[in-house]
Amino acid sequence: MSMKKEEIISLIRKSIPDAKIKLEELKDDGDHYKAMIKSKTFNGKSKLEQHKMVYKSLKGKMGNELHALMLNTMEDE
Repeated sequence: MSMKKEEIISLIRKSIPDAKIKLEELKDDGDHYKAMIKSKTFNGKSKLEQHKMVYKSLKGKMGNELHALMLNTMEDE
């Protein structure tokens, strides 16, 4: 199964409303994406905590409908 780019962005924005998201499809198959996410919500959190927040926002779809998501998260000023 696969996910559309818009669906991934929507799920992340529901959990992290101020997120600035750049999402790129890596293989044109709806299963492999690369995301750059910047948010004030990440301020003071470790990379691991930031990534967990993103994966949690995907509501169990990671590893099911979405096979691979390369993450680059960063704090926003």
